[in-house]
Amino acid sequence: MMISSDDALNYHQLDGIPGKTCVMPTKPLETQRDLSLAYTPGVAVPVQEIEKDPKNVYKYTNKGNLVGVISNGTAILGLGNLGALASKPVMEGKAVLFKKFADIDVFDIEIDALDSEELIKIVAAIAPTFGGINLEDIRSPECFHIEQTLQDMLDIPVFHDDQHGTAVIVGASLLNALEITGKKLDQIKIVFSGAGAAAIASANLLRSLGVPCSNIWLTDIEGLVYEGRRELMFPEKLVYAKGDHPAVLGDVIKDADVFIGLSAGNIVTPEMLMTMSDKPIIFAMANPHPEIKYELAKSTRPNAIVATGRSDYPNQINNVLCFPFIFRGALDVRARKINEEMKLAASKALAALAKEPVPAEILELYELESLEFGIDYIIPKPLDKRICYSVAMEVAKAAFNTGLTEIQLDPEEYKCKLERLGLMP
Repeated sequence: MMISSDDALNYHQLDGIPGKTCVMPTKPLETQRDLSLAYTPGVAVPVQEIEKDPKNVYKYTNKGNLVGVISNGTAILGLGNLGALASKPVMEGKAVLFKKFADIDVFDIEIDALDSEELIKIVAAIAPTFGGINLEDIRSPECFHIEQTLQDMLDIPVFHDDQHGTAVIVGASLLNALEITGKKLDQIKIVFSGAGAAAIASANLLRSLGVPCSNIWLTDIEGLVYEGRRELMFPEKLVYAKGDHPAVLGDVIKDADVFIGLSAGNIVTPEMLMTMSDKPIIFAMANPHPEIKYELAKSTRPNAIVATGRSDYPNQINNVLCFPFIFRGALDVRARKINEEMKLAASKALAALAKEPVPAEILELYELESLEFGIDYIIPKPLDKRICYSVAMEVAKAAFNTGLTEIQLDPEEYKCKLERLGLMP
C-alpha cells in the first residue's frame, strides 16, 4: 500500500479540520445546573475530597485514564532532530493510537528543551496531570537518563516507547521464530544493525528472556561495538562490546542465527545473508525501507523467517501491538511503574496469541482466506482486538505479582469492562 505526500497532507487537514485529535466532554453540559456542577460551585467539592485523600483523584478526575505523550523532537521517526514543533504530528498520531486501540485519553505535549535536566524538571512538574507518561522520539543516549530519572522521581509509569515498545515486539517475534526454527534462546548468535535506544532496549529484554550477553553483537554506523572504541559510545552500549578491534557488519553477521535491523535501509546484501546459519531469522525493521527488501531476503534465503516494520508484508513488527495495551493494564491497576516483568509478560502474551486460531473478522479485515502460526505469521496483526485483553491482563497480573500495585483484576470482570469499551471482538 503506497501513499503520496499529498495523501498524507490532505489526511492531516481532512474536512478542513487541522490535526488528528480533540477534547470531548464526558458529562452533560446542557443546563445551568450542569454548568454549576461542572465548574463553580460544584467543582469545589471534589477538590476538597482530593485534598483530604489524594487517591480520590482517580475517582473524580480523568487522571487514571490519561497519558502524557511527551517529546522534545530530537529523534523524530527516522528524520532526526527537527525540533519540538515538528514532532507534534507524530505525537498526535500516538494519541489516536492510544484512543483507538485501548480507549486511553492523551494530551500530547511538545517541549522545546534540549537540555536533559531541563526536560526532566518540566515533565516532573506536569506529571500530576497524568496516570502515565509515554516518552517519544527523544534521542539516544539522553533518553536513558531522562526515562530512568523520571521513573525514580514519579509514582506513575514512565515508558519510553522507542525503547521498550520495540523491545516487547521483538521479544515476542523472536520467541515464536525460534520455536518454528527449533533454535534455543541460550544457543543463538544475534547481530544488531543499529545500537541506539531501540536496539539496546531490545538486547536488554532478550537477555531477560534468556539470551546470554555474550551472544549479542551490536553494530552501528561506525561498525562493531568493541572494547576500546571511542566513537559514538556511551555506557549502555559498552555492555555489549565484543573484541578489541574494528569490524564491519558483513564480518559480524557470519554464522548469525538472528539479524535485527534498527538502522537504515538497504545496508544488508544477499551475500551477507548467505553467511548466516541455517534457517536464519531476519528482522529488517528500518522504515520505510528495510535493511534488505523483503522479497530479496526471501529469494536469497527461502527458509528464512523475515519480518519488517511495514504493513504490506507478513510479520509486521510494530509498536502499536504493545504500548496501548501495556498502558491499559498498568493504568487499570494503578501500577507505579512498568517493570521488566510487565514487559516480559506482554511479550509472552503476544507470542501466545499468535498461536491461537485467527477469527474470521480479522481475516476479513486483512482480505485473507487463512492465517496460521508459522513462517509468515509469527506475531498477531495490529487490528486484532484480542490483543488488548491478552496483553493488558498479563501486564496487570505482573504488576500485582511484583508488588507494584494493591489492585488485582478479576479476569472475567476485566473482560466485561473491555467489552463495554468496545475493545473486545
